[in-house]
Amino acid sequence: MLRIRNLKCFYGGIMAIKGVSLSVRSGEMVCLIGANGAGKSTLLAAVSGLLATWKGDIDFKERPLKGLDPPAIVARGISLVPEGRLIFPTLSVMDNLHLGAYTLCRRGRRSEADEILESVLALFPVLAERRHQAAGTLSGGEQQMLAIGRALMAKPVLLLLDEPSMGLAPMLVEKILAALVALREQGLTLLLVEQNARAALSIADRGYVFETGTIVLEGPAADLLDDVEVKRAYLGKDYAGFTEGRQ
Repeated sequence: MLRIRNLKCFYGGIMAIKGVSLSVRSGEMVCLIGANGAGKSTLLAAVSGLLATWKGDIDFKERPLKGLDPPAIVARGISLVPEGRLIFPTLSVMDNLHLGAYTLCRRGRRSEADEILESVLALFPVLAERRHQAAGTLSGGEQQMLAIGRALMAKPVLLLLDEPSMGLAPMLVEKILAALVALREQGLTLLLVEQNARAALSIADRGYVFETGTIVLEGPAADLLDDVEVKRAYLGKDYAGFTEGRQ
């Protein structure tokens, strides 16, 4: 579904991504893990059209994305859940969700938007309970659910997520991850950027490990969980005890 070849991204004269190639197949969840500044979020910015200065090839459903602006990319079927959520705090939950359906409604597909809204509220029932509440008064976890729901309102076939667990309590992280698993089971394709490598690899099908703008490891998520270098660099010294506790 998504194929990236020899991607190079720049901020001014600095190359943030140095010739990365990866793919995401239809119906799978792929995670990108690595330290801060490794290039993971930059890659999502390039795919979503937020970063215009890049070289290489990004093809989505065998069609190039180069030269398209973010609204055109959303119309193609790609939605981004940005780092930090970036909801509209003074607007209600429902207004935030309706804004996510802008491209659908603009093309006269309001009835589809209404159907998607019902599915989003079923996925995140707390949003239905808070539908008239100002988004800025929601908890961090609820705001993350709202950000995901807003992205889903555009009816994507590929959902990009940038650090969805950031700043959340463990219980809320579990709820967010469970929602992502449910979306994949419904057939949605997901590309997940996550510093919480343990959480990401526990739910993903495949993973790529980024270091300073390059991919240093890739493979099935289960294999990366067992990789000695991944354990050392990203999973922490308590990883063995964590896995024993889950068995």
